[in-house]
Amino acid sequence: MTIRSLLASTLTIAAATMFAAAAHAEMISLSAELSGKNEVPPLDGSATGMAEATLDTDTRTLTYKITYEGLSGPVIGSHLHGPVGADANAGILIPFIVSESPIEGTAELTEEQIGSILDGLSYVNIHTDLHPGGEMRGQLQR
Repeated sequence: MTIRSLLASTLTIAAATMFAAAAHAEMISLSAELSGKNEVPPLDGSATGMAEATLDTDTRTLTYKITYEGLSGPVIGSHLHGPVGADANAGILIPFIVSESPIEGTAELTEEQIGSILDGLSYVNIHTDLHPGGEMRGQLQR
């Protein structure tokens, strides 16, 4: 085998591998309706919101936008929590840097965090002084 044919074979294998990896990459849309009724325990209130996110499985990047209105006061914290179902509380997976609506950003995720999100085991939570445990919440779903 000549060096030229060896190089051509190597390039063909590399191109096929990159194509196969790209074919498995996926952009997954996620969303959650935020409400005090989704808190654990549930809260009465007029606050409403929406979380929309896209997960790029190739880069392991979550891009999110969260809008809300009607809170009892200023936001003191906002996060993605998990892993847990809708009937329990969990620790913070990703803190959101911005707290004013709209909350927008990106986060690079671990494989474990991706698994929690894709399994429906993560939720967006918005915290206020009156409700430091969370004033509204929504479980991220595909």
